[in-house]
Amino acid sequence: MRDINFLTETNAKPIWHPMAHPAEMRANPPKVIMKGEGVMVTDIAGNTVLDAVGGLWNVNLGYSCDPIKKAIADQLSALPYYSGFRGTSTGPSIELAHELCEWFQGEGMVRTFFTSGGSDSVETALRLARQYWKIRGQADRTKFLALKKGYHGTHFGGASVNGNANFRRNYEPLLPGVFHIPAPWTFRNPFDETDPERLAKLCARALEDEIAFQGGDTIAAFIMEPVLGAGGVIVPHESFMPLVREICDRHEILLIADEVVTGFGRTGAWSGSRLSGVKPDFMTIAKAITSGYFPLGATLIGGKVADVFEADKTSFGAIGHGYTYSGHPVGCAAGLAALAETKRLRLNENAAARGIELAAVLEGLKAKHAIVGDVRYKGLMAALELVSDRTTKKPTDKKTMAVVSEAAYEAGVMLRVSGNTVILSPPLIITAADVTKIGEALGAGLSKV
Repeated sequence: MRDINFLTETNAKPIWHPMAHPAEMRANPPKVIMKGEGVMVTDIAGNTVLDAVGGLWNVNLGYSCDPIKKAIADQLSALPYYSGFRGTSTGPSIELAHELCEWFQGEGMVRTFFTSGGSDSVETALRLARQYWKIRGQADRTKFLALKKGYHGTHFGGASVNGNANFRRNYEPLLPGVFHIPAPWTFRNPFDETDPERLAKLCARALEDEIAFQGGDTIAAFIMEPVLGAGGVIVPHESFMPLVREICDRHEILLIADEVVTGFGRTGAWSGSRLSGVKPDFMTIAKAITSGYFPLGATLIGGKVADVFEADKTSFGAIGHGYTYSGHPVGCAAGLAALAETKRLRLNENAAARGIELAAVLEGLKAKHAIVGDVRYKGLMAALELVSDRTTKKPTDKKTMAVVSEAAYEAGVMLRVSGNTVILSPPLIITAADVTKIGEALGAGLSKV
């Protein structure tokens, strides 16, 4: 690697960063992260901070998981790559597919289609949902329904079902036939409803209304995150997903659970769907499947869908979709090691316990700082929404968010800022002491404004 002077001088010049304005990055170069150990990362200047972002929701096992590193090295020596197209498999891909179906057996998953990441997994689920209805002889079922504030990646299909204009406006027109309903978000919703259970029913009623308007026999699938992540950690009432499942069943609409963030323990359960006892028709997973050590994802297929595909005798059942790196043997080896460690360490239990502690910290910060308009949390998914006025709920400005974030960094904790919201998604191996440190750094940031 070139020296530190070169990296500092060249930072943000040859790279266009995801989710950032290129001109802004050149004017204010981002932090350069050089090292990770445990739950800590170290920047190019030698500052070591607790990573309360967990990479990007994904480094559940922290940065020092030797079993994953060894699995990657061993697989690179044995077989660094082979294609999964048209009838060739690798040992790790077979083993990991089996492991995933076992892991999510309770959700009714029976088959695995490997991808390179979360956006690919969503795209795959959308395409397979349309294909399912062609096999069934109902080719008019092409539309998708989704939640406002939902996030489903950045491919054209995923961006189309996204419910946030920030990921849509600059790329429109997007996929036709996609429609959105209000999210069950108690802090901001069109019904002015603050009771979570009543709001869940109102949003479910909005779903029924949209289905009636579009025609149920034109809708392929409804996609949702069991807990909305990038949209600001919106936690639906526990009744909402079962209501959605019942409505989808009644209208024969497929249900896609986007578990890219919520899978593998972050909510305190092995999946967000499991929190509500719901069995979706598809699950999309990625991120924590390798703890971020290798790009890998998967679309998991439920029994009802798998049966239709595998019983088909026409060309409609042939899957004309896939990725060069589907079932990458190194990624699958990393996934096997990551899941073994995830299970051994009972990360779901630690996420639940530390999540309760983090929730108490956030509620304390809300009580102390008027700028905190709302706090939301489930397991180790958490957010603070900052406002300039609690009565009007006016979002605080970009400059203020930068002050809070930088002050927290100086106090030893990396935060993620999205609009007027601070999002927390630390590694699932954090301790009670780490939770305290996150709270102290947040307090230091909030005290600056």
